Amino acid sequence: MLGPEARLAVARLAAAVLSVRPLVEGIAAPVRVAAVDRDAEPVPGGQPPAQWRALRALLARVARRTGVSGLVLSGEEAYDDLQVFERVISERLALADLLDSVGPVPVDRLGEVDSVVDTALRESFDGLSRRKTVISADGTPLNAYAAGEGEETVVLVPACGMPAALAEAWVRYFARNRRVLTWESRGLFGAEGVGEEQATGIDAQAGDLFAVMDHHGASAAHVIGLCGGAAIALAAAAELPSRVCSLSLWHGAYGFGENYPMTAHQQGLIELMTTAARSRTAAEAVHAAFCQAILTSTPADVAHFVLYPYASPELLYRYCRLNLGITGTDVEPYLDRVGLPTLVVTSRDDDIAHPEGSQRVAAGLPQGQLRVEPHGDHISLFSADASLLRVAEEFMERHRVPAH
Repeated sequence: MLGPEARLAVARLAAAVLSVRPLVEGIAAPVRVAAVDRDAEPVPGGQPPAQWRALRALLARVARRTGVSGLVLSGEEAYDDLQVFERVISERLALADLLDSVGPVPVDRLGEVDSVVDTALRESFDGLSRRKTVISADGTPLNAYAAGEGEETVVLVPACGMPAALAEAWVRYFARNRRVLTWESRGLFGAEGVGEEQATGIDAQAGDLFAVMDHHGASAAHVIGLCGGAAIALAAAAELPSRVCSLSLWHGAYGFGENYPMTAHQQGLIELMTTAARSRTAAEAVHAAFCQAILTSTPADVAHFVLYPYASPELLYRYCRLNLGITGTDVEPYLDRVGLPTLVVTSRDDDIAHPEGSQRVAAGLPQGQLRVEPHGDHISLFSADASLLRVAEEFMERHRVPAH
């Protein structure tokens, strides 16, 4: 029987493998991983060959059980010889931490490994949500997710190009007593049937919100927009306000016609995106520079999520076109068309999306309510603490209506 320490280690490995699925799928397989710990420190030399074989077999079994294919434990290359995304995945898996706690698993104990992995699956974002392919109005397939049940529906509009699991804290919180719907950006994440080109304007992306609602029979919902998703949510509310019970916009990255404030991060990113969006050839040319810029500003604990749209020049090309469709849109014409209660949240020290953008949006909305937190940015937003989630919930509770 596997001991408690080994079971915990296998469960942790299964959760880590599941969390890197989008990034692994964004890289051409095989994806080499090295046995390092969470601080990228390699396994000390002198490990017996049997232990390496056991670790390799365990990784293969967990990956197969979770449906994540292409991970290969490298036995030849040093950590520094791996590609940048392979290093990110290696640190996330932290295989070096497993060596002492698991050890070789006898053949007659492999069923216990499967049982631990199955439990991890049920407790993961994949277990929490039901994934379906939804076809948007222009025929674009979307990966859509539904979680929880309840009289009300919450639609979570994610940050452009980010895996849905990045906002798991939000989904899990509201799925306690509501139905939560979300989706992943069009043209990315390998949605079944996706073509080479899709519409990338903000109107098309706002239409995806209604396609997801229609698929699940939701006539109206509380809409929460995060980062670039805030601009999409705003556009959707302006288009069909009768389908939005309440609107909350969190650390939005908005575009305006002129004279709008941008952080240094926004300026640099938009310049690179403008270049990469011109063509696939241009995206390939700036791919390495993009990766370096993002790596230096991304905390390690979310790098495996945030780096997904940079995993290949093709993903980068698609992502930049989508993002420019959002940030290149002047949102001010939407504002006076959104007459419903709207909570606009930012922080004093958001150095990714300029706080003045949120202030300008709140001031232009007929029922806008601005909330400025003392601290916080996009990264901390996705793993929102309970106090922030309660702010969102209390706002929507003040505007309850039958949702479906």
